[in-house]
Amino acid sequence: MNANTLVELIDVTKIYDAASSQRALDGVSLRIAAGKITAVMGPSGSGKSTLLNLVAGIDRATGGRIVVDGLEITRLGETALARYRRAKVGLVFQFFNLLNNLTVLDNVLIPAQLAGVAAPEAGRRAGELLEQLGIADQARKYPARLSGGQRQRVAVARALVNRPVLLLADEPTGALDTHSGEQVLDLFRDLNSAGQTIVLVTHDPRLAERYADRIVTLVDGAVATNAPVLEAVR
Repeated sequence: MNANTLVELIDVTKIYDAASSQRALDGVSLRIAAGKITAVMGPSGSGKSTLLNLVAGIDRATGGRIVVDGLEITRLGETALARYRRAKVGLVFQFFNLLNNLTVLDNVLIPAQLAGVAAPEAGRRAGELLEQLGIADQARKYPARLSGGQRQRVAVARALVNRPVLLLADEPTGALDTHSGEQVLDLFRDLNSAGQTIVLVTHDPRLAERYADRIVTLVDGAVATNAPVLEAVR
């Protein structure tokens, strides 16, 4: 793998129904650069979320290889795959996926607790993130008391608490109004400026052009285009 490559997919195929010939991903080969924001676009059903789930280790490829930060995750057993998810990957979803019966702080602490991080260290890290993301004053509130933009910031803090090498965001602005969505992506750009590698699934070409370094377009489970933003938008 190239020194600047954090994620590499090599001829990756995903079939959900063994009785069907339809492939959610069809021989995808792709490199994702470290320290960049890569936007993944394409029509509904093109394989965007499938690609993210495979890289996250939430789902398994039917064929091919996936290497993340030098680790071939397609070879891992379930225990090692769970360890990989906790240590290497942060996930942000469209609908936040926060636990409404836990406070903001407790939501952020969940991945650290699962990874066995000592409580004082985890608490310090969570506090730093909430401060950085401008929601430290919401730490003791419950998600239902927050705006959509604030809830997504909590989800970002939760995704970052274990210092992942890779942040994966699946339509993170889809449930937000335009202003809140742009605030979240401004936050992503700030995180990226500090070195965070981000893969962003979005249906919005305007956001991809504004925030990403590179745009990958999927059509029918295959890579249709893969180009730096200036080339992708010509």
